[in-house]
Amino acid sequence: MEAIQALWLLAVPVAALAVAAFARRAGLSAPLILVIAGLLVSFVPDVPHFELDPELVLFFFLPPLLFTAAWESSYVNLRQNSGTIGVLSVGLVLFTTVAVGYAAHLMIPGLPLAAAFALGAIVAPPDAVAAVSVARRLGLPRRVVTILVGESLFNDATALTAFRVAVAAAAGAGFTMLDGLERFALTTVLGCAVGLLLGPPMHWLRSRLRDPVVENAVTLVAPFAAYLIAEVLHASGVIAVVVSGLYLGHRAAESAAATRLIGRSFWKVMIFILESVVFLLIGLQLPLVVDGLSGYDWTELAWWAAAVFVLVVAVRFLWVFPTFYLGVWLSPSVRRKEQGVDWRGRVVISWAGMRGVVSLAAAFAIPFTTDDGRPFPGRDLILFLTFTTVLATLLVQGLTFPALIRRLGIAGHREQYMDTVTEAGAQHAAAKAALERLEEVLAQESAPVDETVVERLRQLAEHRQLKAWERLGGGTGPEGEEVPTATYRRLRREMLSAERRVFVQMRDQRRIDDEVLDRVLNELDLEEAALSRA
Repeated sequence: MEAIQALWLLAVPVAALAVAAFARRAGLSAPLILVIAGLLVSFVPDVPHFELDPELVLFFFLPPLLFTAAWESSYVNLRQNSGTIGVLSVGLVLFTTVAVGYAAHLMIPGLPLAAAFALGAIVAPPDAVAAVSVARRLGLPRRVVTILVGESLFNDATALTAFRVAVAAAAGAGFTMLDGLERFALTTVLGCAVGLLLGPPMHWLRSRLRDPVVENAVTLVAPFAAYLIAEVLHASGVIAVVVSGLYLGHRAAESAAATRLIGRSFWKVMIFILESVVFLLIGLQLPLVVDGLSGYDWTELAWWAAAVFVLVVAVRFLWVFPTFYLGVWLSPSVRRKEQGVDWRGRVVISWAGMRGVVSLAAAFAIPFTTDDGRPFPGRDLILFLTFTTVLATLLVQGLTFPALIRRLGIAGHREQYMDTVTEAGAQHAAAKAALERLEEVLAQESAPVDETVVERLRQLAEHRQLKAWERLGGGTGPEGEEVPTATYRRLRREMLSAERRVFVQMRDQRRIDDEVLDRVLNELDLEEAALSRA
C-alpha cells in the first residue's frame, strides 16, 4: 500500500512536467493547461485525493517563487513605480477584501461578517505568474510588466495579514480593524528589516566563497531562511523574502560569471518544476472542495460563485481607473510617470487579475473550529468559492488575456527597438573601454606579447561592438544579405557540432575518459551559449 501511495506521489510531478512540456512545445500557457489537466484527472475514478497542505505551500512553494521573481525584477524600475505598485498591492487588496466581504455577508444567509471578510482577503491577491508569462511573450511595455510583477510580489503580505485578522475575529479572538492595521504595519516593517538584515550577510558570504556551486547553494537557502526567520519573529515572511531577493538580485552583477550561469539555469529548472506542480494541484483540488457541500443547493452555489467572480473582476476595474486619474490629478510627478501607461495599459492591468495557489492555501488554512469548539462558520463554502474564483479567473481571464493584448495593440515593439539601440551604444562604449585597457596592459608588459594574441583580442572587442548594431537589422543587411556576425555565428555553430561529434566518438572508442569529455563539452557549451545570446 505504501509503495502504491509513493507511486501516486511521484505521478504528480511527472504528470505536471509532461503537461507543462507539451504546453510549452505547443506555444500554450502552461499554467492554464495544467489547471485544466488537473480538473480532468480529478474526474478519473480511483485517483486519490491530493489535499493542498497550506503549510507546504506557504513554506516550500511560495518562498522560492517569490524570491526568484524578486531576484529577476529591476529594483530601479520597481522604485520608480512604487506608488502604483503600493496602491495595487495594499489599497486594492484591502478594497477587495472589504467589498467582497460585505457582498458575501449580504448575499449568503448565515455567513458572519468576519468569515465573509476572510473570504474577501483570500480571493484578494492576484497571482501574476500566468499573466506575466503571457505579457512578456507578447511584448507588453516594460512598465506594465513591472507593475504586474511588483503587485504580485507585495500583495500576498497584505492579503495574508488581512486573512489572519479576519480568521482570528471569526474564531472569537476579538480583533478589531485598528488591531488589524497595527498588525499589518508591524509585520511589514519587521519583514523589511529581516530582509534587509539578511541580504547583506548573504551577499558578503557569496562574494567570498569563490565556488559557484556553493554560492548558488547559499542562494537556495536564502528564501527559506528569510521566510522562516520572519515568521518566527511574527513578521511578514513574504516581505522578508521579497526584500532579500531584491537586494541579492541587485548585487548579482558582482558575482563571478560561472556563478551567474549556473544560478540562472538552476533557478529556471526549479521554478519550472514548482510552478508546474502547483498549477496541476490547483485542478486536483476539485473532489476535496465538493466533498463538504452536501448541505447546499447547487443552484445557489452556482449563483454565489458567479457573483463572487464577477465582483472580484469588477472591483479591480473600479479601483485601477479612478486611482490612476486621482493620482494624475493630485501629483505632477505621478502625471509624468503615468505617461507610459495609457488607457489600454490600464485595461490590461485590470484584466490581469488571475488568482492562484496562495488563495487556495489560505482557504485550506482556515481552522475547522473556533476558539469555543464550534465549527468555523462557512468553512466548506469559503473553500468552494475560493476554488471557483481561482478557477474562473485562470480560465476566463487567462484564456482571453492574449487575445485582449493583441486586440488592444499594446505590444511594446518600439520599446524593444529602443532597448536594442541603447544596448548597441552600451556595447560600443564597453568595447572601447576594453580596447583602451588592452593598450594600457600591453604598454606595461615587460616582455613582448604575441601579435596574433593581440589581434584576436581586438577582433573580439570589435565583434561585440558590431553585434548589437547588426541586430537592429534582424541579422540581415540592407539588401537582405547575411551580416558578418550572423555568418560567424552560423559557421561557428557548425564547427562546434563537429568538435562535439569527435569528442563523443573518442569517448566511445575509449580514447578519452568521461571526465575529459565533460570538461571539453562544458567549454564548447559555454561558447555556444555566448553565440546563442545574439
